Amino acid sequence: MSQDKSPLQALYPFLHAEKKNAVSENSALLESIQQKAQHSIEVKQAFFAQNAALLVDAAQAIAEVYRQQGRLFTMGNGGSSCDAAHLAVEFQHPVTTGRPALPAINLCMDTAMMSAVSNDIGVQYVFSRQINAHCRTGDALVAFSTSGNSANLIQGLRKARERNMITLGFVGGDGGEMKSSGLLDYCLLVTTDSIHRVQEVHVTCYHILWDLVHTLLADQRGFLSPKQEKNE
Repeated sequence: MSQDKSPLQALYPFLHAEKKNAVSENSALLESIQQKAQHSIEVKQAFFAQNAALLVDAAQAIAEVYRQQGRLFTMGNGGSSCDAAHLAVEFQHPVTTGRPALPAINLCMDTAMMSAVSNDIGVQYVFSRQINAHCRTGDALVAFSTSGNSANLIQGLRKARERNMITLGFVGGDGGEMKSSGLLDYCLLVTTDSIHRVQEVHVTCYHILWDLVHTLLADQRGFLSPKQEKNE
């Protein structure tokens, strides 16, 4: 690559009235991979350095919900709805042998319910209506948002507060309204504007959260009888 050309110029030569050079493009792509990987590592390290104790506190709260026979509910929009689904299935279908399945319901999964509510009264109520129908005091609600400003998540968290539920938020940027609203018992904030880096930290964080909850519940295997546990 010419010394006077930046990696960005090599990737987007058409912006500079030039044709692509295959060798330069490949070099720039490889450099881009290294930069993104390094950024991902740095954001994760900064997040866990700042939030490790809070993550333990959140895990203890969720473990207590399960000890009291409560349930976990999750919600999110777009890519964050995939995180909501992922976390719920981790608890329902634990991949580690010997760990019991625990009740976790993804509020994004019922497309008929969500489209009906969106059509009839507005998308901002798609989660609160379900919380009103299914949740009770002592349950936990986990909300995923890269911005923290989704109206339907805020509405859902308000309904959870009315139910005296434990609330946990995975957010990014400055935390948005979710952080400032006072509706979260635990706010796990990834302070970067990169949506991709936020989501990468979120998935690492809730995998650790899942593991911590099961570790805390290790002495309460009464959720399953010995026979049931053996057959899992």
